[in-house]
Amino acid sequence: MKNTNYYEVLGVETIASEGEIKKAMKYHPDKNPDDEASEKFKEISHAYDVLSDPEKRELYDRFGEDGLSGGGGTSMSAEELFASFFSFGGMGGGGPSRQRRGEDIVKHFPVTLEDLYNGKTTKISLQKDVVCPSCHGKGSKSGATSKCTSCEGRGIKVAMRQIGPGMIQRINTVCTTCDGEGEVIKGNKCKKCKGVKTIEEKKKLDIFIEKGMQDNQRIVMQGEADQEPGVETGDVILVLKQKPHEKFERQGNDLLTEVSISITEALCGFSKVLVKHLDGRGLVINHPAGEVIKPGAVKCIVGEGMPQYKRSSDKGNLYVRFNVEFPPDMWITPEKIKELEALLPKRKVEDPSTYPEILDEVHLTEGNFSEYGNKKARSGNVWDEDDDDDDDDDDHSLGCNPQ
Repeated sequence: MKNTNYYEVLGVETIASEGEIKKAMKYHPDKNPDDEASEKFKEISHAYDVLSDPEKRELYDRFGEDGLSGGGGTSMSAEELFASFFSFGGMGGGGPSRQRRGEDIVKHFPVTLEDLYNGKTTKISLQKDVVCPSCHGKGSKSGATSKCTSCEGRGIKVAMRQIGPGMIQRINTVCTTCDGEGEVIKGNKCKKCKGVKTIEEKKKLDIFIEKGMQDNQRIVMQGEADQEPGVETGDVILVLKQKPHEKFERQGNDLLTEVSISITEALCGFSKVLVKHLDGRGLVINHPAGEVIKPGAVKCIVGEGMPQYKRSSDKGNLYVRFNVEFPPDMWITPEKIKELEALLPKRKVEDPSTYPEILDEVHLTEGNFSEYGNKKARSGNVWDEDDDDDDDDDDHSLGCNPQ
């Protein structure tokens, strides 16, 4: 959207050439040497000074008078403001302006742990805007434009809305005629893009998932985002999202898995395929007899974790947590109990002198401590001291029900 006040002072269009601006200044009816001290002549001279300088004109078109040193009383000079948006060889200017960059397209890309372990090549389909090949992004054969008469070249329209008695709200809306550009295409529009300057295109992109990539790691495909005429195309960025795995848990380059073994294997050792790995290999473990594996024990297999990113020959470790399965109750017959007791270490003999004076015989049943705790918290079985007792200022409560 261009600022038009200086153009109106000189009586030229916003698309006027440098020669048209000089000609307008030369023959302006208010340019009178006898009136050089008048405010009108100062206004004309200042407008010409800005519009005849390409750099100042660019700043004015983009930011208005606030973008000019001394024009709007801003603390930032025109040179500093211009340098913040354009690249120069130095602060003195003179270098080429940097092309405006389009937005990136960021998408989540789900992957499996197998993909991250083995690496994978796949394809995705992308629907995006590309510069019209028929008009090369001009919108018409010539590319000529004129100021939008609907918004007077401002790109926006102002509407008034009553929000209460005597209260009016001013609302700025994008001009639908020129889509906020401030300009409309002259002549016949391009038949292929209908003057939009871009068309939709479906494209397939190759995706390379490298070994050892991490969850939330990004794959950047430069220059594959939506195209716009005169704008540097942004990137397509895929953010890897690892799906949960049924057997393995990843922590950095290490893996953790759980394996169930029988009590016989835990006590007497085993030789078996313990783990089927992410690449399909079976890992055979020979565990010697006599090295007892306790329930919940964690063992390490060095170098069988995830490959390191960019150094796939280096791998983390695989950790195995063991669950020891006990035989069912019906398996333990009286005869087997005697055989087991003969093989297992003898029972520990307790000293009766250490027993409390009062003994109660109780029975064990199946239970779940976490469920018990939740029920207790919901029941709120707490007895507080009566408020009528004024003799003791300390609060007392009982944390359980009497048996």
